Amino acid sequence: MVTESAGILLYRTNQSEPEVFIAHMGGPFWARKTAGAWTVPKGEFSPGEDKLACARREFAEEIGTVPPDTAFQALGAFRYSSGKVVHVFAGEAPSFTVSKVTSNTFELEWPPRSGRRQAFPEVDDAQWVPLSEARGLLVAGQRPALDALENLIAPR
Repeated sequence: MVTESAGILLYRTNQSEPEVFIAHMGGPFWARKTAGAWTVPKGEFSPGEDKLACARREFAEEIGTVPPDTAFQALGAFRYSSGKVVHVFAGEAPSFTVSKVTSNTFELEWPPRSGRRQAFPEVDDAQWVPLSEARGLLVAGQRPALDALENLIAPR
């Protein structure tokens, strides 16, 4: 069965270049990585669960605050090379700010084969990033969502 997630990609166009709000994945595997180590705040949903409701819940869990009250538009479903699918919803939020990211945590045996379990945040940072810079930061499977966003916000 294919794993499916839903996430929110906030954007703002009141800067010299459009910006997106993305999150750095937490835990020891991502601690010293930047390129390809950022994500749209997202999480898995259950069969029958409303995708946007899931995306809102996961945003709150990973960022530590509810997403802004704005109109969200579906950007599409994007498939990773692993087969996982993420459904991304975009919302314009020019004044959205977060003073501190407070993410939920996951447990992992760390260091490997040590027998010790440690808790790590799912997300350890989140920030506004210029759209052009976000391409190199996001995990590869989510980069097509940036193309979809550009098509959405392009002047007509």
